[in-house]
Amino acid sequence: MRIVVDVMGGDHGCGVVVEGVRQALAADRKITHIYLVGRQEQIRPALAAARLNDPRVEVVHASEVLSMEDKPVDGLRRKKDCSIARAVELVKDGKAEAMISPGNTGGVVAASTIKLRPLPGVDRPGIATVIPAPDNSFVLLDSGANVECRPLHLAQYAIMGSVYSREILGYQRPRVGLLNVGTEDIKGNDLTLEAFKLCKQIDINFVGNVEGHDLFTNRVDVVVCDGFVGNIVLKTCEGLAMGIFAWIKREMKMNLKRRLGALLVRGALRAIKRRVDPDVHGGAPLLGLRGNVMICHGSAREHAIMNAVRVSSATVHHHVNDLICREIAQANERLAAAKVPGTAPA
Repeated sequence: MRIVVDVMGGDHGCGVVVEGVRQALAADRKITHIYLVGRQEQIRPALAAARLNDPRVEVVHASEVLSMEDKPVDGLRRKKDCSIARAVELVKDGKAEAMISPGNTGGVVAASTIKLRPLPGVDRPGIATVIPAPDNSFVLLDSGANVECRPLHLAQYAIMGSVYSREILGYQRPRVGLLNVGTEDIKGNDLTLEAFKLCKQIDINFVGNVEGHDLFTNRVDVVVCDGFVGNIVLKTCEGLAMGIFAWIKREMKMNLKRRLGALLVRGALRAIKRRVDPDVHGGAPLLGLRGNVMICHGSAREHAIMNAVRVSSATVHHHVNDLICREIAQANERLAAAKVPGTAPA
């Protein structure tokens, strides 16, 4: 297993990323090689600080960094030797099976899509974010790669999300829902109405339309939408979780009686906090490409990087891309046989 890690794009510096890599290497002997891509004058001291002298680690110098302020495509044109571009090229050249980056999300999506190209039969890749709920975890796809989509793209997201949920999260027959403004078949705009028809035709466990209040009631395991809606849902969920915990903490400190009560529920609150911790999944895979790409949050710390390596390794081990290719091809054959309009590849 060979993995590339872009160490330059995170908010906390490359030292945090290097320490996460050290933890991943200690936990998984199946990893045969890890490339650390970035400015070597910063990576070398970080390796020394982490006491990481594992022979499986190789530093690949990249003289530039695509910052969060850079516009993705323009930045990639100006900064051809940036760490994101160099990391993607290692996957493209067959030197690694997977890439991880906590850098500019738009830059990772653009560089990966341009250099790796979509899998056969896939029109557009999508970001699949795992969101925990009280009784299950659901995959939200697309959560930000494509703000404008066609119905066929949503149908393909349904297939890719179903494969990922089955292989990585362990749901044998994931329930797939189309995010909409109502559960009735006739609800929605032109995009969701047509996507609904396509999802009914393909071989997935499609449960129909789902609304926002269905997401946390164990009704669905894969939630499909365009990247504009998905990113809003994702950021709203993240903000709400942080806001509720801050609110509870403030209220618990209001008086002595509440502080005593807080001691009684401290264990439960910690368990919930661990359950909703996004670091458990490391990041969000960009599904549908000829290579495995994991996008981490810019604020990712050591534990998140370690888990990103773990999940990336599992994605390769479970042959997720091969399964996506096979199931997309089967779906395209079904749709062509049914002569469903609007399903010709873009």
